[in-house]
Amino acid sequence: MSTLALAPRVSAPMLGRAPRARSRAIAATVFDAIALNATALNDCQMTMTLLTTTAEVEALCRELAHEDYVTIDTEFMRDRTYWPKLCLVQIAGKERFAAIDPQADGIDLQPLFDLLAAPSVVKVFHACRQDVEIFYNLTGATPSPIFDTQLAAMVLGYGDEVGYDSLVTRIAKARIDKSSRFTDWSHRPLSEQQLTYALADVTHLRVIYETLKAELEDAGRTDWAAEELADLTSADTYEQPPELAWRRLKIRSKDARFIAIAQALAAWREREAQNRDLPRNRIIRDDLLLEVAANRPNTQEAVVKIRRINIDKKSAAGIAQTIRETLALPKDQLPSVPKPQRSPRGIGPVVDLLKVLLKYQCEEHEVGQRLVANSSDLEAIAADDRADVRALRGWRFDVFGKAALALKHGELGLAIAGEKITVFPMDFATDQDVEPRAARLG
Repeated sequence: MSTLALAPRVSAPMLGRAPRARSRAIAATVFDAIALNATALNDCQMTMTLLTTTAEVEALCRELAHEDYVTIDTEFMRDRTYWPKLCLVQIAGKERFAAIDPQADGIDLQPLFDLLAAPSVVKVFHACRQDVEIFYNLTGATPSPIFDTQLAAMVLGYGDEVGYDSLVTRIAKARIDKSSRFTDWSHRPLSEQQLTYALADVTHLRVIYETLKAELEDAGRTDWAAEELADLTSADTYEQPPELAWRRLKIRSKDARFIAIAQALAAWREREAQNRDLPRNRIIRDDLLLEVAANRPNTQEAVVKIRRINIDKKSAAGIAQTIRETLALPKDQLPSVPKPQRSPRGIGPVVDLLKVLLKYQCEEHEVGQRLVANSSDLEAIAADDRADVRALRGWRFDVFGKAALALKHGELGLAIAGEKITVFPMDFATDQDVEPRAARLG
């Protein structure tokens, strides 16, 4: 067990202000408190421990089970494997900071998994998707309840997919040493520099969490964040069925047989990658997979003769068998090829205007654009008032969808005033006109 001395963090209070002013006020109050208590912080040193035994993990998790929330981060490697290899788990409570070494001999992480499932303790991450995926792969369940500070920051208008470094600078008024960012976390022993870097990912996160949580509550956007978090805690988000692996490929052919072979080969590759714990492209690259699908070799010998193919005999045999089975499929079992849908003539400029409006509305409402709509959504709205997109439902409709429909029907205008975009109702329309139309279409 190794130790590293650290100062404790101070929690952020909840304040009621306008969005940007509120953000600055909360952060200022937090760090005024830190300044006032500087002497106490210097005198009160806490110990971060690297836990390497099951008993240590169990004791830590028993203590943290009484917390309202804990901050968590992971370090992992996956450049040489299909499944991410968990190398370190950092976790922080109000008065205890620790790192757990999953690679320690004989260590059992079940106490940690029990904590991740505890309904009374919120698990706080930043950009949690990969962390949650790791725990889902290990346990078959997602941590719950969770809070993602990146997602919360997007809901509050800090930017799209805002990085942890940025939030540390803007909210925690600190800087992170990035020298260990691309380190080999699987190598042992871990250095003090690595542990310091790793620990910063959960200690600063406490201030960031309490600040963003307060802002969400103050802005009445807690439900917005909860809606997004529901996707991150759904098991469906992390399932990787081989039968759907073909969606990663860029299939441009309209030949149903070719598409069937490419889909079957993608499923075969996915199973091989999972079973052998190798990256997909270590089995066969995307471009080569599509080349094989086009050539349709149905024997092991024919597979290895394809130019640029360099695979073992077992894999070549598996590819040939997959192709033979797919070639034997009757036509009525082949995938249907959707007819290309041309966008209505002149829709391009409409989409461009909607992009401008989206940016304007998101800046005005201080919310990340990617949470509201993407390019496909805008194209769908431009083509159909009743498009099945999230931007025309719920809070997104209030933020953007209503204005988008009004703009599309000439009831709203865009103009440049000075150096800024402005949005205004057209002369022949009033706010009362826009509301009924939006209500009819919503």
